Amino acid sequence: MLKKLVFCFTAAVLAANAASYRLTLFQNAKVNGKSLKPGDYRVEIKDNAVLIKGDRDVIEAPARTETADKKFANTTVRYNSNSEVTEIQLGGTNKHIVVLQDKANGGN
Repeated sequence: MLKKLVFCFTAAVLAANAASYRLTLFQNAKVNGKSLKPGDYRVEIKDNAVLIKGDRDVIEAPARTETADKKFANTTVRYNSNSEVTEIQLGGTNKHIVVLQDKANGGN
């Protein structure tokens, strides 16, 4: 019984430590060659990738996480000239996600 309790507690701690953040897009955007409409999304950091989850869509793109010297006040999305997301600064943290364009999936 004690082993089951310890296992459940460990699983809950690992699940709680998964990096998940809220993101609102105010314009049409592209990630990894796929289109996103304006709206609310959840962003998860997974190994060398970022997952962007909406109501119906899940987009995975290669990415790297970097640490800034100070915390970002707001979550900010940076785009290139083709409306592709290139960076997501996570408000309330000093983390930002650099989205790498995957040439095989139509990224430039």
